[in-house]
Amino acid sequence: MKSAGFTREEHIKRPDDFKNLFKNGKRVAVSGAKLFFLPNGLNFNRIGFPLPRGFGNAVERNRAKRFSREAYRNYKSHLNIGYDILLLVYPPINSAKDSFENRCEQLQTLCKKAGLVIE
Repeated sequence: MKSAGFTREEHIKRPDDFKNLFKNGKRVAVSGAKLFFLPNGLNFNRIGFPLPRGFGNAVERNRAKRFSREAYRNYKSHLNIGYDILLLVYPPINSAKDSFENRCEQLQTLCKKAGLVIE
């Protein structure tokens, strides 16, 4: 059984939704990442993974998004429902490697700071 799935309706796709979150959403930050969030009035969370302009080449962008999606899949059962979320990740500095473990740690810290974790 695939309980930690990530369905289509859980993705934020519309540009207006991204703009609304960037403009009106609350934000928290850690080194290398920011989390924007707003209540959405639904019985599930929706999430998007934008990357800033100039984020490496296509391979690096795809890897960053893949790490972010998998980190969210693994952690979403610990989150309160009813939010739109954007996880904005910045390129690693000083030729540091982007890693899945680092992304998981960033997401957990951001969600705790934002108060999105189930008590």
